[in-house]
Amino acid sequence: MYLALYLLALAALALYAPDAVWQPGTHEFFVILGVLGVWRYSWSTVHFVRSLIYRHHAFPVLRREADRTGEEALPSQVYILISSFRIRGETTVRAYQAAIAEAIRYGRPVTIVASLVELGDQRLIKHLFLQMAPPPQVRLMFVRRPAVGKRHSMACSLRAVSRCRPPADAAVMVLDGDTLLQPGCLSRSLPFLQLLPEVGGITTDEDCVVESGPLLRAWHRLRFAQRHLLMSSMALSRRLLVLTGRMSIFRGAVATDPSFINAVEADYIDHWRLGRVQLLTGEDKSTWFWLLNAGCRMLYLPDVQVTTIEHPPSQWLLTASTQLMLRWFGNMLRISFRAIALGPRRVGFFTWWCLIDQRLSMWTPLFGPLVALFFAFGKSAIFLYTYALWVGFTRLIQALSLLSVRPTISGLYPVLIYFGQVYGALVKTYILFRLDRQRWTRQNIAAQPQLSPAKARMRSLMSIYLHGLAFGVLAAAVALATNLLSMPRFDALAGLF
Repeated sequence: MYLALYLLALAALALYAPDAVWQPGTHEFFVILGVLGVWRYSWSTVHFVRSLIYRHHAFPVLRREADRTGEEALPSQVYILISSFRIRGETTVRAYQAAIAEAIRYGRPVTIVASLVELGDQRLIKHLFLQMAPPPQVRLMFVRRPAVGKRHSMACSLRAVSRCRPPADAAVMVLDGDTLLQPGCLSRSLPFLQLLPEVGGITTDEDCVVESGPLLRAWHRLRFAQRHLLMSSMALSRRLLVLTGRMSIFRGAVATDPSFINAVEADYIDHWRLGRVQLLTGEDKSTWFWLLNAGCRMLYLPDVQVTTIEHPPSQWLLTASTQLMLRWFGNMLRISFRAIALGPRRVGFFTWWCLIDQRLSMWTPLFGPLVALFFAFGKSAIFLYTYALWVGFTRLIQALSLLSVRPTISGLYPVLIYFGQVYGALVKTYILFRLDRQRWTRQNIAAQPQLSPAKARMRSLMSIYLHGLAFGVLAAAVALATNLLSMPRFDALAGLF
């Protein structure tokens, strides 16, 4: 229904467009947008084609090899680490039911490590475990720690696994307490660790159940569809841009390595202006960087999917997306510069360039709206209409490309794609100059730099100044591109002296 309404609205916008929209004067406008568009859309096309190659050609070869190995390639011991804190009781029950059921189906020794804070959760999970009556090879272990953050609880759980002295072929699955394992997830994922000895970490496709209205539901599902396409493209290089904390699998030797555990627990960055920033969130980025730095390859399984139960921090799209974007994009920006510093030889040229592109793409979505506004103020308001047509058609094409990864799309996707690009760019540029601000949305835990009021005020003012300066440079570049500003002539400058 939404897609039909979108198509009708777009058709009406084009059919009833004023004649001025099609006049030669608008050609310059499209040329300016097109110069940047050629780069951005060609880059999107590269990811789209690579995604198709990986899912339809490269990965099926690996899947057939993994299926041929059968049970011989399965690890002798699996540890499933599940982190739960301030998650609704019904969500906790569903997540542990799915994990215990999958451990029973697996048919080999599995230890479920429940990382908890509250005694009530421990009693609930223990009751559920006894009720499901798993066989003896499925065990349950509790790790209860104070509520000081996910990093600390994960590190304690990994040390608990280390003390179990796992066998050499063991695998450790890291799972969030709101993630549902689908049937066959273990048996279809774990053989790749033996098949590909160079792979240190594995992650899978995700979809979601969103307990909210249609707008937030569509926004979350859109992000997972975009993730599926991008991860498939990146996997062609055997490296990814993240090993998501929702569900990832590591070799036992990797997960129990003391330096890996320290990276999870006490990672930090040294910033030229903010000093040393201890990382509160983004443990999945820390584990990803550890693998990247260690030279390990990573694998994405496009035919294995987990389901996450999403509880947005607000029922309003703008509020919920802002809080989530601040965390997601902050994690990306805090870690990516270290990966860029490793260089293209260490990281791989394509992955390295994708990291560079992440830095550039926080500015490029702002170019189009600024061009439209400058043309509207400097020439005619008709350019806002022209820009609306441009956005409507290009975002529809981007939404339709997602049919390659999902059976259906929503008519809300084109609007939400544009929202995610432009508003997401604003959030990214905001957090770029405030990397010390970190907060868990659900746990309500925030990082508080230890500064005097005067230093905190000075740091905030400097962040505002640098952010404003960067936007001023962008606006000046757009004004020059649209001829609303012109470079001063050298002969005119010479006459001043």
